[in-house]
Amino acid sequence: MNLIKSTGTFGFYTIISRLLGYLRDVLIAIFLGTSFLADIFFVAFRVPNTFRRLFAEGTFNAAFVPSYTSELTKSKSKSNKFANEIFNLLFLSLLVLVLIAEIFMPFVVSLIAPGFMENEQKIQLAIDLTRITFPFLMFVCLSSFFSAILNSHNKFAAASAAPIILNLVLVGILFLGSVLGDNLIYYLSYGVSIAGLLQLIFLYKFLGKLYSIKFKFDFEINYKIKIFFRKLLPSIFSSGVTQINILVGTIIASFQASAVSYLYYADRIYQINLAIAGIAISVVVLPQLSKYVQLKKKNKILQIQNKALELSMFLSIPASIALLIGAEKIISALFGYGSFNEVAIQNSGRALYYFGMGLPAFVLTKVFSTFFFANHDTKTPFYISLVSVFLNIIISVYYFKSIGFIIIPIATTISSWFNSIVLLIYLSNRDLFKFNRIFILRFFKIIFSSFCMGIVFKYLILFFDNQLAYENYFKSFYMILSVVLSIVFYLLISLFIKAFKYDDIKIRY
Repeated sequence: MNLIKSTGTFGFYTIISRLLGYLRDVLIAIFLGTSFLADIFFVAFRVPNTFRRLFAEGTFNAAFVPSYTSELTKSKSKSNKFANEIFNLLFLSLLVLVLIAEIFMPFVVSLIAPGFMENEQKIQLAIDLTRITFPFLMFVCLSSFFSAILNSHNKFAAASAAPIILNLVLVGILFLGSVLGDNLIYYLSYGVSIAGLLQLIFLYKFLGKLYSIKFKFDFEINYKIKIFFRKLLPSIFSSGVTQINILVGTIIASFQASAVSYLYYADRIYQINLAIAGIAISVVVLPQLSKYVQLKKKNKILQIQNKALELSMFLSIPASIALLIGAEKIISALFGYGSFNEVAIQNSGRALYYFGMGLPAFVLTKVFSTFFFANHDTKTPFYISLVSVFLNIIISVYYFKSIGFIIIPIATTISSWFNSIVLLIYLSNRDLFKFNRIFILRFFKIIFSSFCMGIVFKYLILFFDNQLAYENYFKSFYMILSVVLSIVFYLLISLFIKAFKYDDIKIRY
């Protein structure tokens, strides 16, 4: 496996998906802004989308890949038998879950958006839309199962490309926004579920000879299956702790008008970097780490861990600095059109600023958790994440009345730094990870390169100040130009001081 090339493949399709997602959100901002209807759709979309992130962005991999890889080293027949037993049990469980949720949707929505309860029209519309979007949960979880099999065989392209389908469907619907009027949110909701089904079919086609479905519902829940599900539940929580914190934030934000929308748009920006610097890297390294853990090759394990950490910091630290410098300008350039007014820009920009502070921690949590998962340990990161979520809830609830929705990104950042630091302490104490000399040297070079990039980015924002003004229709062009120039400068200075070496691209692990 080539870490950088595999991450590049995963990252390439992820970027395409996120760019289409950005186009989708720009169109939503134009037609819905931060209105009554926008809040309702984001709540209806938040539940299945959170599960998409929880399952599709490495969480299912965390439990499945080490166990599947272990069976694969024995024989293909054993790995197929194990996979088929998991699929059938997963299919039945998800079907029952979706049916129960559809019946008790008023209760589900009251939990995720309690602030809507005061408005009967608002809560009823949220219930109707969430019922429409909820089948997406089943489709995306099964898609994650197919993706995990592909990832186990070091095939990352199809799995990373699949989310593009959702954005293509929603963008297609949004282009008809002016015709659909208030019914737009219904069409978008149906589009979510339809896209989930198309994504499932797409991934199954790519499995080819690796795996084929065999429906068998009289299966025996043996020891291996029990072990898998014991690992799955903690891994959902620990690997997806950032998404859980965001969901918690959405619940609390529902008590303040438009706050759900402010957080949604801010969330969309930093998630682009998290998807590559955290999720892509953790997904790519897990199969190989699991293999070397099985073979007990300590030197290889430490080499991959340090290179994964180095690459994640190389990608996330400059992004964090850029968000701290230009959060409001970035929001304005990307979403400040149509119904998305200057107040919305200011509030979303403030949220993005504090999320930016936490970006390296979000990434570290993903990467450090993967080190545990490769060692078949999902319980330790689960317990640490549990404390982290409680810390997030306590801070958010305690300060929400006094300072409003902005406490949510602040609390998410504080709890995420706590999570990542405690994960590192436990890894070190159990001799599961230690920094090597190469990482330490390059880390300081990455910091230096990132600060130099930050100075250039700040200068470019000031230089294009008039072009980046809210009223300027082409402000997104100047923001993208500023970002591209800053990235080029960052890469050049990183190569010059050897924070990154071109030869690293050729290294195989």
